[in-house]
Amino acid sequence: MSVHVSDQIIKSEWTDYNNHLNMAYYVLIFDVAWEVMLKKFNMGEQSAKTSGMSTMVVETNTTYDSEVKEGDEVEILLTFFDHDKKRLHFKMEMIEKKTKKLSSTIEMLSLHVDLNKRKVAEFDEERTKLLDDFINENKSKFKSDNLKLTGKLKK
Repeated sequence: MSVHVSDQIIKSEWTDYNNHLNMAYYVLIFDVAWEVMLKKFNMGEQSAKTSGMSTMVVETNTTYDSEVKEGDEVEILLTFFDHDKKRLHFKMEMIEKKTKKLSSTIEMLSLHVDLNKRKVAEFDEERTKLLDDFINENKSKFKSDNLKLTGKLKK
């Protein structure tokens, strides 16, 4: 179970001399998908520009499970999400749509940051409510098995 975030077709400029997606572009695809989620929580690019509040990734764990090639379409799924007062912990999967094979996973720990002070900051009430509502609405779709960054949230 999971939450659909986005779909992406693998571009030729993202492939390498092995004729498959270069490892750097797996992370790029996940990052672009995560931006979709950040917008739901009023923490994306627009928020950074208008409120001076943003998020910054501080730790990741990525797996490369099955190669994808130019022209393949992948689906990005959010499989876990939680937060504390200052941190976001989440995991996403990349699934090759035609074969339904797991291509890659990424687990991230991200901090909420006041860009004007360049310091970690607590989520305000509005963002906390958005985060909590999303979790309550989707928690039955999340799985916490095989998480590598557990224990990083301070609850």
